[in-house]
Amino acid sequence: MVSQQTASPQPLSGRMVASMIALKPVLSEKWDYDWGVTLTGVEHVWRRVRHFAYFDYIKSNIDRFVLPDGSIPKYRLEEYNLDRINTGKLFFMLYDETGDERYLKGLHLLRRQLDTQPRNSLGGFWHKHIYPFQMWLDGLYMAGPFSAKYAARFNQPQDFDDIAWQFALMEQVARDSETGLLYHGWDESRLQRWSDPQTGCSPHFWGRAMGWYVMALVDVLELFPREHPIRPDLEAVFQRLTQAIQQVQHPTSGLWYQVLDKGHKPGNYFEASASCMFTYAVAKAVRLGILPAASIDMARHAWQGIRREFIREGEDGLVYLEKTCGVAGLGGDPYRDGSYDYYVGEKQVTNDPKGVGAFLMAAVEMGA
Repeated sequence: MVSQQTASPQPLSGRMVASMIALKPVLSEKWDYDWGVTLTGVEHVWRRVRHFAYFDYIKSNIDRFVLPDGSIPKYRLEEYNLDRINTGKLFFMLYDETGDERYLKGLHLLRRQLDTQPRNSLGGFWHKHIYPFQMWLDGLYMAGPFSAKYAARFNQPQDFDDIAWQFALMEQVARDSETGLLYHGWDESRLQRWSDPQTGCSPHFWGRAMGWYVMALVDVLELFPREHPIRPDLEAVFQRLTQAIQQVQHPTSGLWYQVLDKGHKPGNYFEASASCMFTYAVAKAVRLGILPAASIDMARHAWQGIRREFIREGEDGLVYLEKTCGVAGLGGDPYRDGSYDYYVGEKQVTNDPKGVGAFLMAAVEMGA
């Protein structure tokens, strides 16, 4: 059972955080991106309410991995895995609040990976060293906001040129001219079985992949210099994608499908993480003036659907987020072919860390 404070009336976001603290006091045994998404969501809630238990939840989970010298024993720079960078975003807040130098050293350690991250011939980061010549939409979220925070904090304005190019290049190579949606991955080499021999793109529009991209872009734009000449281009990218996403928003529920443009096909389903990511990104873009005020209706419609379709309140007094795709990728072993059947066949998870994190971010933007 939750504590008396948790059980008392409070915003849904706070109840979800309290539920995660009760259900998963230790989020993970490995250094990876997914539980960092949860903690980023918790940070958004904490910044609004300044509840010490929320801060302690973030700090206790991070501190399990960061040694006094700032090293992260379960992190390997030479893997050149963009996923490993995302959780480092929490170091900024922890350093600001505690002044503990290990967080500052951890920031510098993770940032060094990007200095030598392998790139394709156009300058785009490989998603991982084991996935040569491949860019995935996921990677924009894993590295983009961290890099932008670092550039803003440590006065490295030249980094914003490269950050902008990663987003512009991904849209250039992965955008479908008919729908405006972005394919999950792009293989410059065309060697992967999942890649189209002409375009290099994977075959489908996975909801969470586009969710990663638009969340990353709005978070980067929040930090991007107002006077930067490329900023209008990035805002235009976000606006184009919002139009494309709106075209595949389910008209009744306000939600989005696991495979965005295949809602009519058997096996497809409303997916929680993508729906929360789009809601967060659109609502935040309205708040930042990137989208017109009227666009908030799109987010409100989705938020109503999220609460109706995905949120379950248990007899234990805890809050549960249902119908999140546990994981989806491309290639690897066993091989993931990016087919429709692959995406809809992946396991659905309750209180998945990626879904919960996106839900918390959306909830804060929606005032819930």
